[in-house]
Amino acid sequence: MIIRYNKEKRHYLMNTLPLNHIFIPSKTASKKLMIILHGRGDSSQGFTWLPPYLDLDELNYLLLDAPYDYFGGRSWYDLPPNQLKGIQYSSKILTEILDTLFENEFDASQSFLFGFSQGSLLTFEFGARYKKKLAGYLAISGYIYNPELLLKEMNPKLKDANWLCTHGTHDDVLPFSTSSTQVETLQKGNFKIDFKSYPKVHTIAEDELIMIKEWIQKAMNANKEKI
Repeated sequence: MIIRYNKEKRHYLMNTLPLNHIFIPSKTASKKLMIILHGRGDSSQGFTWLPPYLDLDELNYLLLDAPYDYFGGRSWYDLPPNQLKGIQYSSKILTEILDTLFENEFDASQSFLFGFSQGSLLTFEFGARYKKKLAGYLAISGYIYNPELLLKEMNPKLKDANWLCTHGTHDDVLPFSTSSTQVETLQKGNFKIDFKSYPKVHTIAEDELIMIKEWIQKAMNANKEKI
């Protein structure tokens, strides 16, 4: 199938988004998109290394800046116990952004949501409630704000979507035990999640990155078979 798009139209669309961002176009014409959500204190600049590492010609990349200032960086929500207001606000903005992107310009069923740390939490708390099913969801080194409530409020069609969650057994910021217990709660609620642990701190390990690339490629290939 030949994909055609208007570069000027896409550029205009990106300029209408309510969050600052970096857009990296695919090397080949495509409606496939990966949306990348950074962690607390970071920004979209902090993940500009990821697209060239993945080196997937068909993927466009949208690296978003969180809405709140945080000591020179950005944040998606406040520190505990005051997370909820920010989570709800960030989710509202992300809904607006994805609705705009997936109206015509990109294909939700061939796109991915990737989040690290705070971005990982939004991948679950926002992504699992979003109305459209994406090709894959990657939640790296984060936690879930309220797993029990998420099971009640999530889009039921997303329980069998492609979900990957990873966490470091030596994480010195967000304890491994918290994340693994929360994921287990979701799994017991028939939420299909591929959970993997790594002997790492609060970062992304090299062998983990290799696995992530393979996981994305597998999801993309499975999608091709459906088309």
